[in-house]
Amino acid sequence: MPDTQDGRRPRSALRRAAARIDDATPARRDRAVDALRALAILGVVLGHWLVTALVADGGSLRAASPLAAMPWLAPVSWTFQTLAVFFMVGGHVATRSLASARARGVSYGAWLRARLGRLFVPVTAVLAVWTVAAAGLLLGGASFLTVHTVVKLALSPLWFLLVFAMLTAATPMVTRLNPLWPLAVVLHVDVVRFGLGGPAWLGWVNLAAGWLVPYSLGAAWTRGELERPRAGWTLLVGGAVAAAVLVRWAGYPASMVGVPGAAVSNLNPPTLAAVAFGLAQCGLALLLRDRLRRAMRRPLAWAAVALVNLSAMTVFLWHQTAMMATTATALAAGRLPGLHTVPDGLDWVAARLLWLPVFGLALVVCRAAFHGLEQGTRRSRGRRSRGRRSTVVRVHHRSHRSHRPEPKAARSA
Repeated sequence: MPDTQDGRRPRSALRRAAARIDDATPARRDRAVDALRALAILGVVLGHWLVTALVADGGSLRAASPLAAMPWLAPVSWTFQTLAVFFMVGGHVATRSLASARARGVSYGAWLRARLGRLFVPVTAVLAVWTVAAAGLLLGGASFLTVHTVVKLALSPLWFLLVFAMLTAATPMVTRLNPLWPLAVVLHVDVVRFGLGGPAWLGWVNLAAGWLVPYSLGAAWTRGELERPRAGWTLLVGGAVAAAVLVRWAGYPASMVGVPGAAVSNLNPPTLAAVAFGLAQCGLALLLRDRLRRAMRRPLAWAAVALVNLSAMTVFLWHQTAMMATTATALAAGRLPGLHTVPDGLDWVAARLLWLPVFGLALVVCRAAFHGLEQGTRRSRGRRSRGRRSTVVRVHHRSHRSHRPEPKAARSA
């Protein structure tokens, strides 16, 4: 009997903690938005862990992908390449946030500084750690190939932040933008690049235009243009059919992520096929909103989603480091399957799946070490917000007592 009670005690404590998080959440919050963001972040993390390998080759480490040796695994990239959903949610949240800031009298500059601070403050720790780590590896005799490989993988998430920051800064212009405009840019760039033999560098125009498509879809969501199921079905079916046609008959790669050694990458920079596939994913996400809202009524499910969202930046910035730290530490035990071996068979895939929980534990350690930076930006914004509210309350109270018009200085404050 005591053992049963001891087993129930942690579960009941977990439920109580989940219930407190559930009770503290405002009733007006759309929990489906947070659920979609959490799913997108976890999709990116699992995708990187599954399709990125560090092969121990002599005295160095080099990057490899199971998709190169096993192209029939391309559907894995369809499942876990969820950046389009993240950009759509980002566009939706940013346009709502900007509208709310304007209603409160907050300037665009103050709003943008707060948004970008949340993005870039946690980056300082990543850059500092990897600057020291790269110097230490070189001084310790590591090959330049190893250092280049690990630093490139560790800092690869930063490209996303630069694009996301650029789109965030452009939010006032995106609020009324029809997603068909950036989609037309992507189409014309690919026609010139692949159909007319244009220069390869032209593809980098799509780095902005390609991700602007789902970001502007988020703005359309805010405007209420995507509420009907027909919108979700149109995006899902139209995007999937377009992506399939482009892969089958236009020569685009089947993988929606980059594959080392491939002549064309669908992701770097984004191609029309990747954008079409992203539209399909966004359509599916829109169709799942009601189901996610119902699922998020469960306190345990909502608590898990809320915790992922609170650590979203930390998880995104450090998940590659967690994988590489595990790989480097385990080298002491020799070349381990699924970790240091060439990803060229199903035995590697099976072994890699067993390593995922270990990567997860390493990420928990990174989260414990660096989550304070992400929380610090939230706390500082919360203190400023509370300070502004208390100022408004005091001014209103003085005005109510004196029955005199509020001074201009107080109003501007």
